[in-house]
Amino acid sequence: MDALSWDGTLTSRDFLVSARAFAEKWKEFNSAFPPWTWVPCPPKQPTCYLPQLQQQRQGYLSLEKTCLPGSSKKGHVASQEDIDEISLTEGEEELEPVDNATLVETNNSPQVCYYDFHIVHSDSYRVPVLYFRGYYIDGHPLALDEIEKDLPACSAKVLLESKWTFITQEEHPYLNRPWYKLHPCGTSEWMKLLFLGDDSLAKNGVAVEQYLVSWLSVVGQVVGIRIPFEMLNNPKSCN
Repeated sequence: MDALSWDGTLTSRDFLVSARAFAEKWKEFNSAFPPWTWVPCPPKQPTCYLPQLQQQRQGYLSLEKTCLPGSSKKGHVASQEDIDEISLTEGEEELEPVDNATLVETNNSPQVCYYDFHIVHSDSYRVPVLYFRGYYIDGHPLALDEIEKDLPACSAKVLLESKWTFITQEEHPYLNRPWYKLHPCGTSEWMKLLFLGDDSLAKNGVAVEQYLVSWLSVVGQVVGIRIPFEMLNNPKSCN
């Protein structure tokens, strides 16, 4: 696909291709972190109106129950090592690590919240959209002002000054429950600029498999998801 004539959007078919490539690369270069998985879903409209191949492409990428420790490790998705560290009390005497699913807050440990992230293809904007929600260990949901306390320090400035993204709350297109999302307006424009600004991508054309990696390298900064450099520097397709 020629980068000059490309409009920065992604078809549902290309989204599936890019999602699979992204999940494989994340697993290869970010193995210490929870995996992104593809969640197949029933079509959002009656199947009689959709070709069979398009019905098979319905779904989204999911990163579940990641941990953003609110006080000691703000601004990044916690690895399993981070979670294990939080499960130890401070002081000279160390306790046996506990299962993070049954972890409870103590007076000496930071407040721990969990986050779910979903990457969903928008049929109207024809770009990926990042949906997310935060909640305490007991399942109680976090309000937006509580979530903002866990975001990287640069996020507030980005959200305040940026013209291409802002946080809104609306119904999840597959789960039919309110989730927060980064609004996709302007995504196609800056994605086109991003690919044109990379000499190798501009010369070799748009690599569909690299779309989500490049996209999340920008969007992820807002919510503290970091993309390993190896993923950005390895544009080979994953079959």
